[in-house]
Amino acid sequence: MDLSDLEWKEFFVEKIYNDPKRGKRLKKEDHIEGDIPYVSSSSFNNGVDSFIGNEHNVRKYKDCLSLANSGSVGSCFYEPFEFIASDHITHLKGEYTPQQYLFMAGMLNRLAEKYNFNREINDMRISREKIMLPVDESGNPDFKFMEQYVKKIEKEKMKKYLIYCKKALASLDDVILLKPFSEIEWKPYIIGKIAKVDSGRDIYDAERVDGDLPYITAGVQNNGIGYFVGNINNTITKNAISVSRNGAGVGSSFYHEYPALYSNDCRKVVLNDYSENKFVSLFITNQIMIQRKNYNYSRKMGTERLKKQKIMLPAIDEENPDYEYMEQYIKNIMIKKYKDYIAYAEK
Repeated sequence: MDLSDLEWKEFFVEKIYNDPKRGKRLKKEDHIEGDIPYVSSSSFNNGVDSFIGNEHNVRKYKDCLSLANSGSVGSCFYEPFEFIASDHITHLKGEYTPQQYLFMAGMLNRLAEKYNFNREINDMRISREKIMLPVDESGNPDFKFMEQYVKKIEKEKMKKYLIYCKKALASLDDVILLKPFSEIEWKPYIIGKIAKVDSGRDIYDAERVDGDLPYITAGVQNNGIGYFVGNINNTITKNAISVSRNGAGVGSSFYHEYPALYSNDCRKVVLNDYSENKFVSLFITNQIMIQRKNYNYSRKMGTERLKKQKIMLPAIDEENPDYEYMEQYIKNIMIKKYKDYIAYAEK
């Protein structure tokens, strides 16, 4: 099962897949609300950009690969479900198993090294493009090996995942029934009165040292972690909430249970009470995230604005949020999710 022991050959993409075809342009203003995945050129969430209900003048595909020909050029995903493809996507279809598709998606993702915003994967280029695949004794793609290789990885990952979920579930108490949101009292609380808000400190490219300490930036993915560094400065903190100050993700909020450094592109929020309670912090992180709609490139979420920002929380009275309700609410969600995940994995 060692990839380095195999013989590999190049194959033209159009020989491996039947009639590679782009999706169809669909303007944002023409989207109809619905539940069909709309796959565009994102490199996250299997390329799913949104969910829509359009039925006319669209191209639907299923059980195939989606290859981003622009945007996040070269991002490739296996799409087992029916989806609507944008014109930024080329669908690649053949008679393959899910595991074989996943293996080939990993190889096609390497195309990202050759393309960028200024050099997209147009129809002519895809017709000339090649993919490296392991071959059998006859020199044909070894699809049997690809399937078994991915199944082995899936089995190992699922085993580790089950151990993690069962351990996490065992650390939680039982579900306690709570009143629904509509039946409890909510009040606005000023962030600066329930938490300490500080600026981060930039570590420029030339200063960064490789390491394993998370460095939080203004990103909207990966919990806001931009890099892992070996630097140390006075922003290092654990049990803190990061809030993006500017950029496309302004207002994006993430909870960091682990020690981390914070850039000046985000703000660090540490609760005055319950700061070491991750369940309370996760609840409040979400309530801060809701406020991102009030900010943009021209209106950044700086330190003073964040201190004055109000968020709605379950309340005991005007001065005291109901932290115990928040804690149990998040615990209930996590218990349910872990049980769902375990049932899925065991099935």
